[in-house]
Amino acid sequence: MENQLKEKILVTGCAGFIGMHTVLSLLKDDIIVLGIDNLNTYYDLELKKNRLKILKKHKTFSFSNTDITNMNDMKKIFSDFQPSKVVNLAAQAGVRYSLENPHTYIDTNIAGFMNILECCRYSNVEKLIYASSSSVYGGNTKMPFSESDNVDNPISIYAASKKANELMAKTYNELYNLKSIGLRFFTVYGPWGRPDMAINIFTKKIQQGKPIKIFNFGDMERDFTYIDDIVNGICSSIRSDFNFKIYNLGNNKSENLLEIVKLIEYNLGKKAKIKFEPIQLGDVKRTYADISLANNDLNYKPQTKVDNGIANFVKWFKEYYE
Repeated sequence: MENQLKEKILVTGCAGFIGMHTVLSLLKDDIIVLGIDNLNTYYDLELKKNRLKILKKHKTFSFSNTDITNMNDMKKIFSDFQPSKVVNLAAQAGVRYSLENPHTYIDTNIAGFMNILECCRYSNVEKLIYASSSSVYGGNTKMPFSESDNVDNPISIYAASKKANELMAKTYNELYNLKSIGLRFFTVYGPWGRPDMAINIFTKKIQQGKPIKIFNFGDMERDFTYIDDIVNGICSSIRSDFNFKIYNLGNNKSENLLEIVKLIEYNLGKKAKIKFEPIQLGDVKRTYADISLANNDLNYKPQTKVDNGIANFVKWFKEYYE
């Protein structure tokens, strides 16, 4: 009887970086969570399994090794679990990888998301929270990026797939009144982060004494957002009561990559060997989030300054990898 009174939330991509931290936060709030993940090998599978081990210690968490592109499996999961809300964090990530493997992004990020929408529609899910990305802003030069800006100029298939998700969610809201919130994440980092992210790559190579590549000859800036702040934004979205919304979740500050490298050097106690290179295809020079809408609607206020966040990350990195 007690379980019937507790909220039940389905989280896709639960073995991912943001997924793991989101599930942990929900479990602390005494919510029953079913996490699904296909445990693909886009990056180190061991890292995903170790994240899962932490989640499986909680008695209100259950896991299903499922791919969101498999509609029959998804229908069964929705029918058996009957979630009140869904948090879709499953996606093929990475801008550069999308240049080499575009079909993967269409399969997972578009066809898979279509399955999520259909299952939500037929299962009377109250609300869908889904991951979008700052990459939808493409080569926009007006700073900071605002949700009201035009996002019709993506410069990677990854970005195009995330923009498509927003349009698909809007369509299901119009047709079937499916409430949804899309969250445009800005360069998320922190403990348990993805190995293909810049901060992780820099830390690993500096630690090993190998050279790191800085693109656009050092003229690169990113709005680095600490994982705890992102999770707070996700959980506020789950609790909020909006019909259809899209929010930026960033740190509201653009940091030069060279300054980030200095922070990593300081925390590692090692100097970086830097190779400057031209900008890569699909890359943008700068990202910077206007978070006034999320602040107003969700009381979203990033708490972690980048120097503290990098220190936390490097501490975890050294403990985990050594």
